[in-house]
Amino acid sequence: MRTEAREGLAVTPAPAAPVPHHRYALFGAIVAAGLVLDLGSKHWVFAELGCPGQAGWQWRLGDVVRFTLHTNFNRGALWGFGQGWTGAFAGLSIAAVVGILYFLFRLKYARSKWLTVALAFVMAGALGNLYDRLGMHGWRDATGQPIYAVRDFLYFRFFESFDWAIFNFADSMLVTGAIMLVIHSFCFTAAADPAAPARAAA
Repeated sequence: MRTEAREGLAVTPAPAAPVPHHRYALFGAIVAAGLVLDLGSKHWVFAELGCPGQAGWQWRLGDVVRFTLHTNFNRGALWGFGQGWTGAFAGLSIAAVVGILYFLFRLKYARSKWLTVALAFVMAGALGNLYDRLGMHGWRDATGQPIYAVRDFLYFRFFESFDWAIFNFADSMLVTGAIMLVIHSFCFTAAADPAAPARAAA
């Protein structure tokens, strides 16, 4: 631990400032709102449209954009990556939840409002999809076995030829949080560290 000489004595600096109480409230509010939006929208769409593969309400912007509610079970991750790795992604989600709580409140990075909001989005997205990967949505296959897969329903198609992967609000929150973390790494970290430009030049 760093010390400084003061009148011949070694003085230990005061401990780092604690996390403000309102950061806990902010984090909890974003996570709760995100879960309500994600799980509520999934429940409503699947209850209205029924089994996977059904298409519902559509919206078009000429021949440029077409949006459809389309029920789909995704046994992978974003953009359908890693189909069949549901258990692995569930484990990663649990690890992410534990890591976020440790990072924010044990290591006290929640003193940053930006990081608190960014990781709250990631937490909400991770929990929303983890709920589905654990089969807690109640859907079962033809044999009566629980379906351990994420419920997706937001489907965009551009110019009648490019299909965007079907996704959900949890995916959107994960991407939003990740983008905020990238912005933080490029902007806020360098601004807070006066020596960063010198190190970069070296």
